[in-house]
Amino acid sequence: MSDNRVVTDDGLTRRGFIGKAGAAAAAGVAPFLVMGQEAKGANEKIGVGFIGCGGRAGAHMKLVKQLQEAGYPVEPVAVCDSYRPRRERAMQALGVTKAYADHKALLADLSVDVVCIATPDHIHGYQALDAIAAGKDVYCEKPVTHWRQFELTKKLADAVAKSDRVFQLGTQAMSDPVWRQMKKLVKEGLIGQPVHAEGGFFRTGDWGERGMKVDDADVKPGEDLNWEAFLGDSPKREFSADRYFRWRLFEDYAGGPVTDLYPHSITQVVDIMGLGFPEKVTGIGSIDRYEYELREVPDSFQLIAHYPEKVTVVVMGTQANDFTATTKRGAGARTPIVRGWDGALYIDESNKEIVFMPVREKGAKPPQRIPIEGGENVGDHWKNLLDCVRSRKREELWSPMDLAFRVQTMLQMAMLSHKAGKVARFDAAKREIVM
Repeated sequence: MSDNRVVTDDGLTRRGFIGKAGAAAAAGVAPFLVMGQEAKGANEKIGVGFIGCGGRAGAHMKLVKQLQEAGYPVEPVAVCDSYRPRRERAMQALGVTKAYADHKALLADLSVDVVCIATPDHIHGYQALDAIAAGKDVYCEKPVTHWRQFELTKKLADAVAKSDRVFQLGTQAMSDPVWRQMKKLVKEGLIGQPVHAEGGFFRTGDWGERGMKVDDADVKPGEDLNWEAFLGDSPKREFSADRYFRWRLFEDYAGGPVTDLYPHSITQVVDIMGLGFPEKVTGIGSIDRYEYELREVPDSFQLIAHYPEKVTVVVMGTQANDFTATTKRGAGARTPIVRGWDGALYIDESNKEIVFMPVREKGAKPPQRIPIEGGENVGDHWKNLLDCVRSRKREELWSPMDLAFRVQTMLQMAMLSHKAGKVARFDAAKREIVM
């Protein structure tokens, strides 16, 4: 008699798969659409499944293991990747017995309560949609979708809003309490009517693109590597080990700084100032230093967005030089300056205080210095998600889907503006980007 605990390449035994498929069919849904679990008790462990087992996923795996070892009621239970050696390494590192080749098989696993999606940008949205439909809560790496996938972003935002699922975007900078402090100060009227904000991301080096490791330069598509799953809705291309392992170099799968880095330095601005969708955005990208054969994405990107709230947001950055005249809070991210009619907020050079500088007018408010309460912590970002998974209080999430939708729309408009050489406009009534 076969043991139904033995794990096959897709993570399911024949008996286990037939049982789950039959239950799903009886419910009138596709086999992987097994709706969500009941709310967890105070001490009941939350099972985490990892979709994508590359470098960034590895960091999340270590973090969840650390939370588990520290006594937080969470445990990794399964992994999934389209490349067999990678998922096998992850399975061994985590000490789990379930490794899936198809993310839909992982979503059918009833031991999985939360999925961590850390795959290439152009796959995030589809896997997140499937996860929401399957009743799973989601931690999704940024960007939430690819720069050409606005319609998918909108569809995912609507799906999350209509569901009872908890969704956190992996913009871990939002774990820093300084942004919630600044948001409260703006809401209380300290700077007066918001009018302008600037931020950016500066670093020296293209390790995020060229530095991606090629596991096996001689590998071919087949049972060990699912090239079609990787391509998703991107243009059909002949297999290339560089495209598969070093995907951040290519516009088919990534966008460079505007979508890879800027979510870390502009999400807090949109949240602090309470901004909706921009009315128009201009983006200018260029390759100014790291010009070589494979690289397609910019290494420098400048963005200007104007909002119906009569607020302008400017985001600047380059990978060619890491100097910034203002402080950094998080690696490479230039801290924002938020301006209103009555004054501006920024973080001082010590990184320990928020500074309010009033406008130079008679009767202006006095300057203020407000101590900062903490710092950025990816572990806290995960705990915020897991606490909300347990409580079901989605309003307490630090980086929810509705915020991700507004930010990603601005970044997508910027990239489309760069590609077309035109100003991108947003039709709020139709929720459409117009070039």
